[in-house]
Parts: sequence; C-alpha cells; structure tokens
Amino acid sequence: QVQLVESGGGPVQSGGSLRLSCAASGYTVGEGSMAWFRRSLGQEREGVAAVNRDGLLAYADSVKGRFTISWDSAKNTLYLEMDKVKPEDTAVYYCSASRGSWNTFLLRERSYHFWGQGTQVNVSS
Repeated sequence: QVQLVESGGGPVQSGGSLRLSCAASGYTVGEGSMAWFRRSLGQEREGVAAVNRDGLLAYADSVKGRFTISWDSAKNTLYLEMDKVKPEDTAVYYCSASRGSWNTFLLRERSYHFWGQGTQVNVSS
C-alpha cells in the first residue's frame, strides 16, 4: 500500500522560505515521476513542480526560479524548497507519485496515481 505523507507547511512571511517534505512508504522515491501540486481557496488543483525518474524537471511558470524539487533516496523523501514566497503561494500543497515515468505532461494530475493528504502553506504579506 502506497502512502505519501506531507509535512513542513505552516505560516511564512512574504519573501521568506519554507521546505516541504513528502515521506513515501510502499513506493520508492525515484522509481517513477513525482510531483507537487497545490490548491488555493476556490481554485482548481495545479501542478507546481515535477521530476521524472531520469531527473527531468518541470515547473509552473509562476514558481520558476523560486521553487526547487528534489529527493533523497536514503530517506525515501521528496522535497519542495520554496524561496521568495508570495501571498499567492498560499495553498494546500499535495505530493503525488506515478507508477510510470513520463517525459511529458509532468504537471498534469492524470499523470499521477498516488496522492498525499496535503499540507497547508499560508504566506502573509
């Protein structure tokens, strides 16, 4: 049974930094594509950052240059480093994983089979 557990969310001031973690069990980080999505109040869930098995990266335009996705195989954990955060980054952030590894559509929800419960990030101005 695959479980993805996010942590690291919370309040942060605009311009600050935060690191989200996603601990995986029943799934080996790096075996397939993994991604971070977010859902703001009243909005649809959107892809933020993704990485495939070969290390191919994808970022939403809104976070390019500010967010970094990475993983630690030894800890079996996926990370999202968030720098220079803005109030519009306020959202519930979700970790996701796929059975396969893709070169395209890395930020599309349908590419992923497993989801965490989410962690709330609140950016104050």
